[in-house]
Amino acid sequence: MKTYVLSAASAIAIAATGAAYAAPEAEVLHYWTSGGEAKSVAVLQEEFAANGGTWTDMPVAGGGGDAAGTALRARVLSGNAPTAAQIKGPSIQEWYQEGVLADISDVAEANDWANLLPASIASHMQCEGTWCAVPVNVHRVDWIWANTEILSANGIEMPTTWDEFNAAAEKLQAAGIIPLAHGGQAWQDATVFETVVLGLGGPEFYQSALVDLDPAALTSDTMVAVFDQMRTLRGYVDDNFSGRDWNLATAMVMNGEAAFQIMGDWAKGEFLAAGKKPGVDFTCASTPGDGFLYNVDSFAMFEVDGDDKKAGQALLAELVMGPKFQEVFNMNKGSIPARTDVSLDGFDSCAQTSAADMTSTSENGSLLPSYAHGMALFGAQAGAITDVVTAHFNSDMSSEDAVKMLSDAVANSM
Repeated sequence: MKTYVLSAASAIAIAATGAAYAAPEAEVLHYWTSGGEAKSVAVLQEEFAANGGTWTDMPVAGGGGDAAGTALRARVLSGNAPTAAQIKGPSIQEWYQEGVLADISDVAEANDWANLLPASIASHMQCEGTWCAVPVNVHRVDWIWANTEILSANGIEMPTTWDEFNAAAEKLQAAGIIPLAHGGQAWQDATVFETVVLGLGGPEFYQSALVDLDPAALTSDTMVAVFDQMRTLRGYVDDNFSGRDWNLATAMVMNGEAAFQIMGDWAKGEFLAAGKKPGVDFTCASTPGDGFLYNVDSFAMFEVDGDDKKAGQALLAELVMGPKFQEVFNMNKGSIPARTDVSLDGFDSCAQTSAADMTSTSENGSLLPSYAHGMALFGAQAGAITDVVTAHFNSDMSSEDAVKMLSDAVANSM
């Protein structure tokens, strides 16, 4: 127990005056509130307590993290920042620019993070050469989840093209089965949209359109085709989708109310938490097309006063990157470890596929940040795209009008 506390926290937890050891304390703001997520964060709380720490939990549900972001901003503006908060991607850099993030380089260097993380993942955790955040995992976003029994009963294979998906959906609809479980929330619409962009346009088009924001890509015939496919998918969703949380959509697949869900691999955490088995009760496959869209959960550390809170920060950072937590957490969460030296022997087949695909796409340049999950763009730019996607999905807007609106919205967000 003391190994964790003293190796990571001692330099920070012990006051410069030589004061006695400060018991670690951490108030942690996060949005892991569904079944699989809550089970996962409980692992961290237990390990934190086992190492002498006092954890104050601040979960904020809803909005794919939007509500948590609002709560965090209110806390920081009031001068009462939490010890750590679940934020990610360019948002980390935005908070750093506001001068409110702590430097945890001592912990990172003592534990050799630079050699344990892929360079692309490490870059998100660094702020002008210092370490300011710690990665928890790597999620793959571009997954289709399916009810194995429904597919078998209807003679359907997992689709490898969007045309195959549409054909399967039509067959399911004719049989009285909801083809696509979906929650009508903006971030869920955006999740489906980016998988269609990747699948129809390919990795280079995705990079141009949703990372580089190239006007030619945004106004292309390919983007028109993307919105055409989104309109088709809207026809496969049940009438009660508006406002539905993602985990409730997952439950529809789990319970046989719907055949497919397009969602990141945190959905697998829900299946596993319910005792379902991959390849038996549910089937996983990447969405049609090549590439890998990643979403990395991470904790950014905020400037706090008090040796106990600083010790808590250091302990939290070390535990999050520890091999035990990386293994147990990601088994529960449905994701794969951020650090590259954790054995995947105990992970399920979906996770092993994800890890293999991450390696291959990293090598061929098609490992790409998810725009929908805050990894690729600043908030204003991502929000501009998502507003158009949701407006189109919930109306009779033509694909051509959507493309024009998309181009204008991105231009106005720059």
